[in-house]
Amino acid sequence: MSKFRAIPENYAPKNKRQKINLERKQSMKNKSIWIAGWAAPVMIGMLLWLAGSRNVSANDQPAAGSAAVKIDNFVFGPQTMTVPVGTTVTWTNSDDIPHTAVSTDGVFKSKVMDTDEKFSYTFTKAGTYPYYCTIHPKMTGQIVVK
Repeated sequence: MSKFRAIPENYAPKNKRQKINLERKQSMKNKSIWIAGWAAPVMIGMLLWLAGSRNVSANDQPAAGSAAVKIDNFVFGPQTMTVPVGTTVTWTNSDDIPHTAVSTDGVFKSKVMDTDEKFSYTFTKAGTYPYYCTIHPKMTGQIVVK
């Protein structure tokens, strides 16, 4: 709640003291509005500057760290993923039936994953790693490591 009450437009001070108080209130109100009007854009600008902005494009690759493949409705998603060397990829079975993730080159092999189970593998060498589900061989995907 404001410290000052709103002053009606048709208010006329009755004496010099009321006139001084009215002028002081108006002056404080004008200063507050001016400061708020000036400070808000400056603060927003500073926050944007401090936060920085990173240019993002459709071809950006995730940083070495982690990436996720979701198994759902008999599909590996995304079907092809490009990651940097050193990335750990985690497959999560979100389907109601068991699946596997097995490299066609024998580089990695998951156990049979039931619903919500996960398998992770860290890619330490560049290359293309095709994989499939041994239970449902038409389910395929690939990890491209650069």
